[in-house]
Amino acid sequence: MLQLPDYPWNQLAPYRERAAEHPGGTVDLSIGTPVDPTPGIIREALAEASDAHGYPTTHGTLEVREAIVRWYARRRGVTQLSVDDVMPTVGSKEMVAWLPLLLGLGAGDVIVRPEIAYPTYDIGALLVGATAIATDDLNTLTDEQRANLKLVWVNSPGNPTGKVRDAASLRELVDQARALGAVVASDECYAELGWGQYAGQVPSVLDPQVSGGDLNDLLALYSLSKQSNLAGYRAAFVAGAPNLMPQLINSRKHAGMIVPAPVQHAMAVALDDDAHVAAQKELYQARRDALRPALERFGLRIDDSVAGLYLWCTEARSCWDTLSQLADLGIVAGPGAFYGTAGEQHVRIALTASDERIAAAVARLESATRR
Repeated sequence: MLQLPDYPWNQLAPYRERAAEHPGGTVDLSIGTPVDPTPGIIREALAEASDAHGYPTTHGTLEVREAIVRWYARRRGVTQLSVDDVMPTVGSKEMVAWLPLLLGLGAGDVIVRPEIAYPTYDIGALLVGATAIATDDLNTLTDEQRANLKLVWVNSPGNPTGKVRDAASLRELVDQARALGAVVASDECYAELGWGQYAGQVPSVLDPQVSGGDLNDLLALYSLSKQSNLAGYRAAFVAGAPNLMPQLINSRKHAGMIVPAPVQHAMAVALDDDAHVAAQKELYQARRDALRPALERFGLRIDDSVAGLYLWCTEARSCWDTLSQLADLGIVAGPGAFYGTAGEQHVRIALTASDERIAAAVARLESATRR
């Protein structure tokens, strides 16, 4: 029987119980699940396509693939994609977990993932018996690890850190990986949520400045969960790597991984509408602007956090101590320890709570300000 680690979020139970005792109720800032309504135009599109009596295609309808190609050109500066180079997926987590299997990796193969990272990258390696190594710099690998390197994961903007790799950094990583014969897969699902210097555009691994115009062995993953409040739709896609995409499509056909037809139509409509994305980003910007100074006055330092839905916070001690203090205020955060040993002194604060709950968190933090 397959033996996987216990799902880490179960460890939050005692902190949730303590937070629930607060007279004003719990403010849950631990998990990045959208709380705002799915835009009406997307829900209408889903309903329009609800007469889905036939099987949808694994590769995706031409409608959704054309919308993905247009979106990449318009929003990400990637113009060399064809409709053959994109494919809808059952959320982006599907590809994070199953890409090593779909690439045929196994025992003896090395997979690199970011030093501080979403735990599913490690699970994907575990599922195929490959070795996962946590590093942000391929120069740290041994000669043996370099010889066996098959897949390099990039997560920019990063979860949980909100860190962004600029185009030059991505290009260096791509060049190194290609020299070693490795595939680069970039998880970019927070790309529409850049702040400050990245408010305009977050670089993609498929950007010509990064790829040099050659998309072979480069994959980008994207999800509509964050930008369009579609977490419940499991609406995502993978793009790039024309040398790999036919085999990925064929393998997923055999495995039955298909995005439902109504969801594919809703995705196409969502991708062609930028207005709802901008409106949602404004909501997150306001919540971020309210929470950040309150957390800093409470005594937490905010690291990275230049993009995405989270504030990566520390007071230079165990994340569990910080979680305990926040729970006393009725606030639940995410422990940095879930994302690797390098995160053990940080907590992740999500912006995914209603305006009322964000205001409650700010008031509680201000009332307990330590400096």
